Amino acid sequence: MKHLSILFLCLLLVNLLPAQVEEDSELFQTLRARDSLLFDVGFNTCDIGQFRALVSEDMEFYHDQSGITSSKADFIAGTENGLCQLPYKARRELVQGSLQVFPMHNNGQLYGALQSGEHRFYAKYPDKEEMLTSVAKFTHLWLLEDGQWKLSRVLSYGHRTPGK
Repeated sequence: MKHLSILFLCLLLVNLLPAQVEEDSELFQTLRARDSLLFDVGFNTCDIGQFRALVSEDMEFYHDQSGITSSKADFIAGTENGLCQLPYKARRELVQGSLQVFPMHNNGQLYGALQSGEHRFYAKYPDKEEMLTSVAKFTHLWLLEDGQWKLSRVLSYGHRTPGK
């Protein structure tokens, strides 16, 4: 029940926040760069070091198809033993123009941000053309920890097969 409450709260916050920041703002650019490190470098090349550097120790990942991952250690292990062991090369691509960033303040002090968007996933098997396998939405809660942006909560949902 606790996990469902957190999921509901994050989705509610995305819809209730007053406004996203402008795309040319420092916050948007910073979190877009973090997204790139997480996916373009970490996910797309299976660079576990990127995940270790970007993910908070108490990270929680909620996935609509594969369930809940409730720690950084489990996330890293799942990536090493799952994504990095696939018989194909997986690639994630951010849907252009879908990224939104919403600042989170406490008494006027920035402590975090919600980042949401849509992304596409591809598979490239040896000797075959790359193919689009799914499209999904995501919401990330990034928190400032000792001056560094760390990924704390991940919601990955709405996965659908293209054309369906």
